[in-house]
Parts: sequence; structure tokens; C-alpha cells
Amino acid sequence: MESIAWRDEKLLLKDGVNLISRIWTPANGGGPWPALLMRQPYGREIASTVTFNHPVWWASHGYLVVVQDVRGQGGSEGTFTGFKQEASDTSQTHEWVRSLQDCNGLLGTYGFSYQGLTQLTANPNTRPPECLAPAMTGLNENDHWSCDGGAFWWHLGLAWGLQLAALKANRNGDQERWERIRNSLENKTYLKEGALLLKEIDPQGMAYDWFTRSSKNNQEWIVHQPPANWLRQPMLLIGGWWDPHLRGVIDLYQKSIEAGGAPELHIGPATHLQWWAEAQELLLSFFNQHLKSPTTKRIKAPKQRLWNITKKVWQLSNQSTNPSHYWGLSSQGAACLDPNEGVLQPNLKSFGTLNIVHDPWRPVPAIGGHLSPQAGLADRKDLDMRGDIATFTSKELKDNLRLEGIPVLKLIVKADKDGFDLCVALSVINHKETKVLQISTGILRVIGEAAKEELAREVRFQAVLADIKRGEKLRLSIAGSAWPAIGINPGQSNTPCGATGVHCNVITINLTLSGSNFHVLPLLA
Repeated sequence: MESIAWRDEKLLLKDGVNLISRIWTPANGGGPWPALLMRQPYGREIASTVTFNHPVWWASHGYLVVVQDVRGQGGSEGTFTGFKQEASDTSQTHEWVRSLQDCNGLLGTYGFSYQGLTQLTANPNTRPPECLAPAMTGLNENDHWSCDGGAFWWHLGLAWGLQLAALKANRNGDQERWERIRNSLENKTYLKEGALLLKEIDPQGMAYDWFTRSSKNNQEWIVHQPPANWLRQPMLLIGGWWDPHLRGVIDLYQKSIEAGGAPELHIGPATHLQWWAEAQELLLSFFNQHLKSPTTKRIKAPKQRLWNITKKVWQLSNQSTNPSHYWGLSSQGAACLDPNEGVLQPNLKSFGTLNIVHDPWRPVPAIGGHLSPQAGLADRKDLDMRGDIATFTSKELKDNLRLEGIPVLKLIVKADKDGFDLCVALSVINHKETKVLQISTGILRVIGEAAKEELAREVRFQAVLADIKRGEKLRLSIAGSAWPAIGINPGQSNTPCGATGVHCNVITINLTLSGSNFHVLPLLA
């Protein structure tokens, strides 16, 4: 692989802006080759090697690899404006890559996160790539990129926005601002000052725009629309159970099917930046099939391959969870201090009332899940002993139980202030009750006068696939915060959610359990 050559080339766009790409060619001649294209904002030299093998590896398997700095980033000219700039630039880049003398005219695209979305935005009537492999991405800037249940991704959203702002400062030679950003991330002060820092340094950036939108009700959000014929192309979708963009990947899968495509969906034991090792071979096999053997008969049916969280094996989706199966919640009011008082029981009507007091001085921390700084599985046994977390625990299961889909908790809730959050976790308690393994989390944010009204509310969790063994128990844990996964709800509608401060109120959240239930919706419609 040492003999693989690389070079930088420029593409002159129609508006006079030059985009620069790094191109790797297979060793020992033999071209032209099918091309793999990644368009990204973080520097072509990095080439997303945090999650993908280096371009040299791909070139060693017979691909012309093109990694492009998007407009206004890295070595490319122009001003970076985020997703809205990419459609025209993507269309022109695809035409250019196909015209390279090293390319045989066949084009596949790959990349995750921002690099996933650049695979899906193009001008109408643009020739689609032969195949696409968008990973951990989505089309809806609200539900797939910035918020859960109306709550802004505090830790993730600010950290990512500051990363982009630091790239801008570096590009402008502004060392002072770059160091301020870097220091705030290293010493964790971004969790308190990050929104103000973004407002000062990058007020036009996507992250700050999303933050301000999330603070206002009834804001219109952008939902990107890939060309329909692109969605019908062979598509490999990679998601992770603890990746914040999983909803976006599932949505893409369904949109592809609706457009007449037959996509592959693989959801594995992954966070946004930590994948399973076999993912690279999965991608290589996909590209080999569609770029090196394009005449091979395609599988017409969509495919879902999922990692079972508890069994730790891959399996095909079978949607075995019965949507009509529900669990009732009951408590006499002591479920916050007595971990055995709140009951979760299948097909039982819910009853009782309960108050949860959220104290912003000591907010409930987020652990594990898809939004916290330490994403993934987590043991929350000690956390559930707090007096500001209500727990509802089942009896030992008499039979094995499979949970496959999207858990949903319906509650009748009101608060004594103009805002509250519901932060809920789903866990499995092992036979000896030595561990409470959190497998999924969900968020709901309510802001405004409606928070004081006794209304039915719905919390949607991150999707899950897990087998619960006979003798184990299920638990739901409900709290009023999940810091710093989301900001602290101050309980007043005229103050943005964020770090705790003197403006934050103690909030009493009243749960009327009658009429409440927990159930699991199918993963795929």
C-alpha cells in the first residue's frame, strides 16, 4: 500500500469558487477505476479516519478515492454556510469526478454525519451515483440533527458547533478565538458558556441557529429532500444504537422504500464515533457488488440487520414485538425513594399519583444512552437511588421477552412552573439485581403555560433491540433533567434552557398514572 499515489486537484465551480480534493489512485496502474467520493468539512487529510479506514486502504482494493473539502472549509474557497450550500456543489462535483481520466465513470459515495448528508443533497435531475452509503445522518434538521423531544442536544450540539467555529477561526488565522474555543472544550466550561461563545464567534453557524430555533415554539425547520431517483439507487445505511442520528437513518430507510428502493439497514453496537470493526468489510463488500460487479442481479427486497444489545449477536429484524402489548405503571406516591414501590406490570391498568421534584442545584445527570458525553450502555443502579428519580420495576419475567422497536411512554403530566422536562430511561435488572443495565433513553421538553395543564404527554425513546431473559426485570426511571445531554429547563418560557443558574426554578412535576402506559412501536413502519 506504500506505493499508492495521491494528488490534490481543484474543481472550478460555475460561480467561480474552487473546491480542492485529495485523490488517491490504486498502485501499479491498471485504471481507470470506479470512484469513491466523500465530501466533508473537517479537512481532506483526516478523511473521516475516526470511523473509516484511510483512503489508502480503499485504493488498495481497486478504487479511485476522492475526498473533497466542501465550500469554505479546508483548502476550498468560498464561505461555509452549512447544509444549504451543498446541493449544487454536490451535483457539479459528481460530474467532475466521473470526468477524471482515472475514473471509469462509475461512482459510489461514502461518509457519515455531515458527510452522510452531502451524499443526499443534489440539484433536481442530477445523475445519481451508482450506489450510496450514508451513515449516521438524517434529513430533518430538528429531529435528526439537533433536538430530542423538543430539547436541544446541549453537550453534542454545542461541542459540534464550537468545532466548526474553531475551524473557521483557524482558517482566518484567529489564534485567540481558536484557543478560547479549545480551552472551553478541554476544561468543560463550554457546558456553561458555549451558547454565548457561539453567539459571539459564529452567530450565523448552523449550531447556533438550531439552538435559537429550539428555544422558540412553532419554528419552521428545514427537511432536506433527496432526488427520488437517488433514493431508489442501491443504498447501504449504517446506524448505531447509541448514535443521536439513528432516527434519521431509520427515516432514510423508510423513505428509500417508499421511493421504490431496496436499501440495506445495519444498526450495530456503535456510538457516533465508535463503530464495530466489521463495518469496513461490510462497506467494501457493498461497493464491490455495485461498482465492480454492476451486472450482478440485485436483491429487490429491503434488508434489515440488527445487533441484539443483550444477546450480542447479529440478527435479521422480525418485528416480533406485539404493538398491542403494553405495561401499566402504578405507585402510591413513594416511587422516588423506594426503588421497589413503583410497579411496571404487563397489561395492568395504571393507577396512582406521584410528584417528582427537580432541583436545578443538583440536576440528575445523564449517563450512557445516545446523548450523554459517555454514550452507550450504562449501569444506573446507583443513580436510581436518588430521591428525584421515580422508578417503576416489573416482577421477575416468567418468560423470555423481546423488545424490538421504539419504546413509548404515555403519561398524564402537569407542573407548577411554565416548563418541565421528562427524562426517561429503560433498563434491564439482572437475576441477582447487581446491575441495572440502561438500554435506551427518551426525552420530552414542555415550555410555556401548557406545562401547568394536566395533559397526556408522550415520550419516545431511542430505538432498541434486546432480549430480556426469564427471571430478569424491566425498569423505567423518570427524572426532570439529564444534564448535560440536554440543558436545564428553567421552568419559565422567557428564558432559554441551558446551564443551571439563579434563573432556574425548582419544578414539581405531577404524574397522574391512571391512563398512562408503556409500549413498544414497530421499528419500521
